[in-house]
Amino acid sequence: MFRILNFILIIFLFFFSLAYAENINVFDFTEEELSTLKVRKVRGADAKTKYTLGNNENGKYIKAEANNSASGLGKELKINLNITWKVEKDLTGIVENSKKGHDYAARVFVVKKTGATPLSNRAMNYVFSSNNDINTYNPSPFTKKSIDYVLSTTKEDLNEWVTVKVNVRDHFKKFHDLDLDDINGIAIMSDTDNSKLNAIAYYQNIYFSSN
Repeated sequence: MFRILNFILIIFLFFFSLAYAENINVFDFTEEELSTLKVRKVRGADAKTKYTLGNNENGKYIKAEANNSASGLGKELKINLNITWKVEKDLTGIVENSKKGHDYAARVFVVKKTGATPLSNRAMNYVFSSNNDINTYNPSPFTKKSIDYVLSTTKEDLNEWVTVKVNVRDHFKKFHDLDLDDINGIAIMSDTDNSKLNAIAYYQNIYFSSN
């Protein structure tokens, strides 16, 4: 259990440090962006709020004018995780949902921090399985707060590049009963420390998209 929880802590600390090294803007405040934002008028309001762009010494801003009106501007969250990966040498024969066989030639963790300690974190562990079918899943044998979900399997694609996509928000709601607005970390991991076997895998083009 502590092996996985410590790994999740490392993920969180890594991305926590990145947050201070690099800002990630939610809005760019450009004309192009403004034209693509979705306007949501509040039910019962007589009119929509007026939004316009401007600049000052601190950069771009958006001005909102509400005159007996109510509406918001929104973006769709990029919640679909896209992964391209390949397993050249797999781990056939292990029982992946057991502590002795809990290894995957390739996996991508998505972590949501839900409390003050790593013990409270929730994770989806998207795996390239060597033994199980696509769309099968189990709680990790080390912690029920991490779900192992099979996106690819060498039973179908051994030593072949595969591209997969999964709705992370839907999975956090389904498996953790969490309404996801953001995540705190994402990391890749190939491990054979439980089975003591050998594996070779490749990762490419891991990103989030809105569709």
